[in-house]
Amino acid sequence: MSDVAAINNLVDKFKSLKTEIGKVIIGQQEAVDFTLLSIFCGGHSLLIGVPGLAKTLLVNTVSEVLGLDFKRIQFTPDLMPSDILGSEILDENRQFKFIKGPIFSNIILADEINRTPPKTQAALLEAMQERSVTVSGNHYKLDLPFFVLATQNPIEQEGTYPLPEAQLDRFMFSINLEYPTFEEEVQVVKSTTSAVNQKVSAIFSGEEIVAIQKLIRKIPVADNVIEYAVGLVGKTRPKSSKATTMVTSYLDWGAGPRASQNLILAAKAHAAVKGKYSPDIEDVKAVAIPILSHRIVKNYKAEAESVSIADIINSLL
Repeated sequence: MSDVAAINNLVDKFKSLKTEIGKVIIGQQEAVDFTLLSIFCGGHSLLIGVPGLAKTLLVNTVSEVLGLDFKRIQFTPDLMPSDILGSEILDENRQFKFIKGPIFSNIILADEINRTPPKTQAALLEAMQERSVTVSGNHYKLDLPFFVLATQNPIEQEGTYPLPEAQLDRFMFSINLEYPTFEEEVQVVKSTTSAVNQKVSAIFSGEEIVAIQKLIRKIPVADNVIEYAVGLVGKTRPKSSKATTMVTSYLDWGAGPRASQNLILAAKAHAAVKGKYSPDIEDVKAVAIPILSHRIVKNYKAEAESVSIADIINSLL
């Protein structure tokens, strides 16, 4: 199949995906879109929202429609790295045998990732970056495709351990789930309080998703689009000569080079699912907020004046 035909096929399948997910997930269109885009790019996503907004249900439904293995890890203060990665035990022949942990799956739901200490959070770093884990000096490759979709509750700070910037940078998107509209909430209540269980069908296989990831990488990008993305990221750095007054006034730290890479990858995927064969600047703008919002750090002045990260990014766009 040619690349053009593959992109046209992706457009049709993306619509089917959205239809299947819509049987279970009501509203949250932006969250669904960005979650799927991150998977098509081979990236990871952080889902942020108050309890009850179907974060866990969204990840579970996405895994079903993509035909992938799914494991949920509930992060707690006493969770150990071996609870995620696995551990070695002595078998009946007194030989060490490695028992795989839940990380050995296609989609990992890291539920309430900020409830576990940094030592355990760090157990995910190698898996997220290298698609492999090291236990007792032995190296184990993870099956592809592999994604971490983590959830975080923004309102409870007691008993939580904020994710360090190095780990936040590993997430391609930071996706905020908003409260549903009145009509959507009525629909949610109707569908969840009846005896009818909606079933979804698998639209993709693991091999097809890996093929899509390769296709996204092959999509050509014009130099002016790459320069726009790199320039946009550069403007978020307070010490840069390109920084705006708003950035120098309200930010302590800007985004790093991984933000530029992810902007272009996500723009390619955004263009592909719209049926375009190459991304333009509008595609970069469409994915800018969820890619930059967790990579820039506000200062006390921004907090005091209630200036949000989204306000700052929108001023740059």
